[in-house]
Amino acid sequence: MRHFLTLTDLTHTEATQLLARATELKTLYRAGIRNECFRGKVLAMIFEKSSTRTRVSFEAAMAQGGGSALFLSPNDTQLGRGEPITDTARVLSRMVDAIILRTTTHDRLTTFASCSQVPVINGLTDRFHPCQLLADVQTFQEHCGSPQGKIVAWIGDGNNMCNTYIHAARLFDFQLRIACPTGYEPLPELLAEAANHITLVRDPREAARGAHLVTTDVWASMGHESEHAARKAAFKDHQVNAAVMSVATPEALFMHCLPAHRGEEVSAEVIDGPQSVVWEQAENRLHAQKALLEWLLR
Repeated sequence: MRHFLTLTDLTHTEATQLLARATELKTLYRAGIRNECFRGKVLAMIFEKSSTRTRVSFEAAMAQGGGSALFLSPNDTQLGRGEPITDTARVLSRMVDAIILRTTTHDRLTTFASCSQVPVINGLTDRFHPCQLLADVQTFQEHCGSPQGKIVAWIGDGNNMCNTYIHAARLFDFQLRIACPTGYEPLPELLAEAANHITLVRDPREAARGAHLVTTDVWASMGHESEHAARKAAFKDHQVNAAVMSVATPEALFMHCLPAHRGEEVSAEVIDGPQSVVWEQAENRLHAQKALLEWLLR
């Protein structure tokens, strides 16, 4: 049994094969060919934080594969009344075939997984969002080929997405330039572990120069909404706009994990422009997660 808590749970070979399968499943889906590989399988989805893309893509993946998904929120389960998450893990994993957990702290996720008898998938924690990176790399590969040796620019907060891009840089062997304001850096231990793949700068244009992919996220992630005013001031010079994209390679892509705040972390002309692949990136959540589920459940 394997869990998927961070990208480091995959080897390079496994990740490459999984994403190749994701693109194959996407081709089949668009051709109207349904692969009911999840028939008789049940996925439990515990969401302690709100979600659009993660929830819908996993539910749709199970339904299209002939299986079913159960959405569980703390308000509707005993978690909301104080049941230990370890007890929930022990009970649910005796009833379903896999579990996705979107929760507050990464330690809560790892504790849950340690008590589960079935595969557990990280649907987002405060530290990492690996399912999103599978879709991001799949999208990049479909447009630009292998990310190995390429340059990716992360502009904005050193948040869970940025941390996961650091894992991705090591796993897929690309160079990651991170431009963030002082005090908003990603986890220092990750920077140290990936020193050969990471460059930390302050100027977004310096990060984007010659990049093949420019990506960002909201300035105030879930849990930081009360800091929005302070973060807006701190990040005011870290918007991905036409000036930033102009120093990237001419064929550079723009990505955003969504939801986006036009006029803050990205200008409307970039996210709605010809270099943006955010809608395909969002769609690929469905296909990458089908491949992930298939791999975990086989």
